[in-house]
Amino acid sequence: MNQFSYFYTNQAEKFTFYRIPKALFTDERFIKLSTEAKMLYGLMLDRMELSRTNGLIDKMNRVYIYFTPDEVMERKPS
Repeated sequence: MNQFSYFYTNQAEKFTFYRIPKALFTDERFIKLSTEAKMLYGLMLDRMELSRTNGLIDKMNRVYIYFTPDEVMERKPS
């Protein structure tokens, strides 16, 4: 009998994650940044990928995001 379960449809979403560059934790230039600021950067990178997917790109080929303070606060852990 297999002791590991399979994941079905949306169950895999439980294992999504935010990417945060290691440099934010290892480079001395960022040593004074708070953990919250580093997490916000990860949230913004995630939002940037969504914007890229949705074609939010300016004439200079830069991706731009819409991420209001209210949206940031909705993702803040309690």
